[in-house]
Amino acid sequence: MTIRRLPEILVNRIAAGEVIERPAAAVKELVENALDAGAKQIDVVLRDGGRTFISVTDDGRGMSAPEIELALERHATSKLPGDDLVHIATLGFRGEALPSIGAVSRLSVTSWARDGGGDTQAWILSVEGGRRGALAPAAQAPGTRVEVRDLFFATPARLKFLKTTRTEQQYVLDAVQRLAMAHPDVGFNIDDGTRKLLHLPAMEGALSDTRLARLGAVMARDFADNALRIEAEREGARLSGYIGLPTLNRGNARQQYLFVNGRPVRDKLLHGAVRGAYHDFLAHDRHALLALFLELPADAVDVNVHPAKAEVRFRDPGLIRGLIVGACRHALAEAGHRASSSVAQAALGAFRPGQAPGVSQVWRARAGGVPPAGYGGQGLAEASLAGQAPLSGLTAAPGAVSDQARESPAEDYPLGAARAQVHETYVVAQTPDGIVIVDQHAAHERLVYERMKEQMDAQGVARQALLIPEVVELETEAVERLSGRADELAALGLVMEAFGPGAVVVREVPALLGEIDVQGLIRDLADELAELGQSLALKERLQEVCGTLACHGSVRAGRRLNVDEMNALLRQMEATPHSGQCNHGRPTYVELKLADIERLFGRR
Repeated sequence: MTIRRLPEILVNRIAAGEVIERPAAAVKELVENALDAGAKQIDVVLRDGGRTFISVTDDGRGMSAPEIELALERHATSKLPGDDLVHIATLGFRGEALPSIGAVSRLSVTSWARDGGGDTQAWILSVEGGRRGALAPAAQAPGTRVEVRDLFFATPARLKFLKTTRTEQQYVLDAVQRLAMAHPDVGFNIDDGTRKLLHLPAMEGALSDTRLARLGAVMARDFADNALRIEAEREGARLSGYIGLPTLNRGNARQQYLFVNGRPVRDKLLHGAVRGAYHDFLAHDRHALLALFLELPADAVDVNVHPAKAEVRFRDPGLIRGLIVGACRHALAEAGHRASSSVAQAALGAFRPGQAPGVSQVWRARAGGVPPAGYGGQGLAEASLAGQAPLSGLTAAPGAVSDQARESPAEDYPLGAARAQVHETYVVAQTPDGIVIVDQHAAHERLVYERMKEQMDAQGVARQALLIPEVVELETEAVERLSGRADELAALGLVMEAFGPGAVVVREVPALLGEIDVQGLIRDLADELAELGQSLALKERLQEVCGTLACHGSVRAGRRLNVDEMNALLRQMEATPHSGQCNHGRPTYVELKLADIERLFGRR
């Protein structure tokens, strides 16, 4: 078979497949061009989810006639003036978007340079399936309008892989919303010809204020009301943004938005760092809501990884992961016992006609019910029982109300003063402007768990030496990764070392885990280090055991408490970080404002 050079049009269509995989990719590239051009208003029009028609209009700098012709050449760009691929300060830089779209569709570019550029009018240039037409005068306000018709008509096979109109439309919305989050000073509109799908007016003011308002507009008001602000800096890398309280969570990670130097990215390291920050507060199948913006020197990150520009590589990934985990954990710790307002809204919704039943199913427990077989650890089990000391040490008779408790003013405490116990499971407390209902078992479970964690930090993880050290065979790269983290794993009770080029030998394991599958644990750790750059498996197993012990060592539902015990529980919650949710992400209390209660009875 003879080797031959492919026609240029076919080469362009092959290359276009890497850049433009669906209508959303075309819209993303065009909106990024508009942002790089300094636009303050961007309007998008779709037909048939973008299959038959896409229009992106902006009020940016625009292009002169010669620039329009050059912009449709492959690898022609204004964004690398010094041919420097290290210090990239724009969203686009590869010069592939317009020629790639033109290779697989009927494309027209109309533009008028805002600074004049010698032109007294706008110009239009059309491309059909890679074949360029002639430049012609046109009517256009300063700025640029790009119209894409019959996307993929030149590559029909790609059309077969597109989803329904509604699904493709949703992909477009997601792509534009991500860019809108990073640019609250720019207005965005999306229209499908019959209705407005997205309307985000440009905002003025301090970035921290406009950013939260824009996030609230995109991610719903619940997020803005229950967001914790993030501000941290380390060795030239700056992290800002907002994260949601653990009790505000979802069943997937779609509402986790991560940005690097203003560019929306999907990066395993970043998502792994977020998982690491929340793994102590959420069940495995629940995901936090957040939007984090990472700013770092251009030479510390490589964005030229993939034509879609959604992947990045960091020069120091450990620094970035530590910054994200540390900042998020600090914000969560400062939140104290705070729980999301959506918990109360869900509770009130259960009383209102027309609301879907089963709201509380979101918070069902997901933990195991019994300790692992062979558990032989000492100290933590006793600590879990000692966690009840402030409650069980009080001698007042059940149901008795002390004079001190009766006179305790509710306004002295964030969680109020205990007034009753309902069904021997829920504590009802009165606050200055409402009531608080506490799940006594879930709340005390968290208190015991935090006390056990403090003991582990102070005394370390007890180790159990294996009678016969276990050899685990692995790939050479996996052995090197594990050996490089030997000190970190030893601090968690796992002592191991390299055993030749293709194996490790495990000598000690955490006593807390009892009888475990050492081979499986080591392989899980090796996989996580390769994929996420962190070892969550061991930490999660230790915390799962601690959570089980805390569950069994905490005050149970069905136990009658006197008022002093109930108040002791409330005061401990106020003084304990993360007490707003149990170990599985369920809320430990629900706060109902007096105004909401009055509305339920028609008093307002």
